Amino acid sequence: MSRVGKYPVTVPSGVTVSLQDGAVVAKGKNGELRLPLTDAVDVTVDGNQVSVAPRGEDRRSRTLWGTTRSLINGMVTGVSTGFTKSMEITGTGYRAAVQGKELVLNLGYSHEIRYAVPEGIKITTERPTAIRVEGADKQRVGQVAAEIRAFRGPEPYKGKGIRYDNETIRRKEGKKK
Repeated sequence: MSRVGKYPVTVPSGVTVSLQDGAVVAKGKNGELRLPLTDAVDVTVDGNQVSVAPRGEDRRSRTLWGTTRSLINGMVTGVSTGFTKSMEITGTGYRAAVQGKELVLNLGYSHEIRYAVPEGIKITTERPTAIRVEGADKQRVGQVAAEIRAFRGPEPYKGKGIRYDNETIRRKEGKKK
């Protein structure tokens, strides 16, 4: 039995969840998200609670039971409060700035990197060495943050590069004389 799937998702005020054309649709102040449903689970909406149940006792139904519940919970959280990823840039001369719909990064290369901000994602830079990615879709926020980090990941000797705020870098000792 799924330990996650058996708990219903509580829908906060200001968010509406409905079933339309084989998909769960969540609408809130941060936008609208859709989740297409599989034939392995049943989803029911009762007032301010969404319940997920497996259709059968086979392995696929039981695995998708908890997964579907977690995805619906992420949708409800996203359209009500949203998700954020904060990143820190470390390195001499490394900086970031938002210009229109682009994030401009100077990361020690011979050229600046221009990253087009996807639709539904908001990127802000409070200071030149801090980047904040915000959005309603948890997967897209994480994907955009990972793409930005991939331009110059943190290196273990001096710690230069882009890292998440909660990430710790395992530092290595440099060469000895």
